Amino acid sequence: MRLSPRWPLLFSLALASCGTTSSAADLGADAGTDGGSSSGAEAGVDAGVGDAGPLPACGSGTPLALSQCVEQARYEADLETVALERPPESAHWQAVQDLCATRLEGLGFVVERQSYGTGVNVIGVRAGTSEPDRQVLVAAHYDHIAGCAGADDNASGVAGALEAARVLVGASYPRTLVVACWDQEELGLVGSRAYATRARANGDAIDAYFNFEMIGYTDSAPDSQRLPVGFSLLFRAAAAEDTANRHRGDFVAVIGDPASSPAMASLEAAADRIGLKFIALPLPASLLTSAATADLRRSDHAAFWEKSYPGMMITDTSEFRYDRYHCTNGPDVPANLDARFASQIVRMTVAAAAESLGL
Repeated sequence: MRLSPRWPLLFSLALASCGTTSSAADLGADAGTDGGSSSGAEAGVDAGVGDAGPLPACGSGTPLALSQCVEQARYEADLETVALERPPESAHWQAVQDLCATRLEGLGFVVERQSYGTGVNVIGVRAGTSEPDRQVLVAAHYDHIAGCAGADDNASGVAGALEAARVLVGASYPRTLVVACWDQEELGLVGSRAYATRARANGDAIDAYFNFEMIGYTDSAPDSQRLPVGFSLLFRAAAAEDTANRHRGDFVAVIGDPASSPAMASLEAAADRIGLKFIALPLPASLLTSAATADLRRSDHAAFWEKSYPGMMITDTSEFRYDRYHCTNGPDVPANLDARFASQIVRMTVAAAAESLGL
């Protein structure tokens, strides 16, 4: 995740939007309210099941059954492998690029290393059976800054994308699945912008984009979650959920645009079933490119918004919970992270992606 700009602009916008109303079911509604909700039991990810009873066994018949095929041990192994210093052009940057390519090839994807001049994206494509022109993307950026292992940012996301890819190929779908490892996110979303620009030029139809950006850190202590100035005015429902949860950093946040409304609803439903606390941060179309909400565009989903594609960032909220972001207050290493929490996020995403793919 890129470095954060300042938040006073968001505060100013929030003041301007006070008193507006919107439907929680409509991501395109006016600012000042949202569809945020916190799902699952008080124990959060430890609940293991949602309100509808026991979860199904691993299988390929339904999106929820497919999601139960996610294996935490596999996720942890990839997290450990990726989480070493890997600025662009470094030896480990190349090793992680190769890992993405060989893993996706081994799973049966048609793999491209998209060289766009200054970096390399790894893109795996598995064509749909009856609607191959419609695409659903799951991705994460694999680059990081010098001098930091980047376990949460974003080895956690890369491991999530690779595990999601492994599980999602266990079923067939009408629509095309694309799994990608983006390059140069830390330099300004360079890799994802190159992909989104090419996709728009080619006329690609993208139904949903699930972007993993820092999904590994959780803290169940009260007051471990911080919110930016003005947040409670712009996202009243989400702020209320956070207050009711005693400001614990034990939920997953999802930021989405209006076109992502169906996929975000699928994420929330899956989170509820598996007992994962979930807070939605839907942005209306009028704010997608506003300077006031720049901090909500700090990852690769924003490159898709710029080209009028849907996109969602799935995140643990970065430095608003985790003080080791970019190694600011210590090393960002796997030992700091909660692999069970991250695996639950991958399960949630697999279920929603499978639904978007037509399962």
